[in-house]
Amino acid sequence: MTKPEISWSDFEKIDIRVGTIISVNDFEKARNPSYQLEIDFGDLGIRKSSAQITTLYSKEELIGKQILAVVNFPKKQIANFFSECLVLGVYGENKSEVTLLSPSLPVKNGLEVG
Repeated sequence: MTKPEISWSDFEKIDIRVGTIISVNDFEKARNPSYQLEIDFGDLGIRKSSAQITTLYSKEELIGKQILAVVNFPKKQIANFFSECLVLGVYGENKSEVTLLSPSLPVKNGLEVG
């Protein structure tokens, strides 16, 4: 089942950017197994995110990985942590298996998806 149709102007409101993960820590206070990420978005600066991606990714393999994220959501408090962007991924059969979306070639941090 697909979600309701949106207009082009709805899509244009979503600011999706490329960033590189620069640090990863276990998020012990999260309800579901998660990491706390710091992501470099170039001119937009470094933003933090909480991501439930522990099933398929180790902390070590995430460092230096380029990902896609929505950067224009308001900050969201999760336990004692403020998430400043939403890292994008594809759910597997089990929603705990998230495959991150990333560019197929290296690109400059902060570039916009469109």
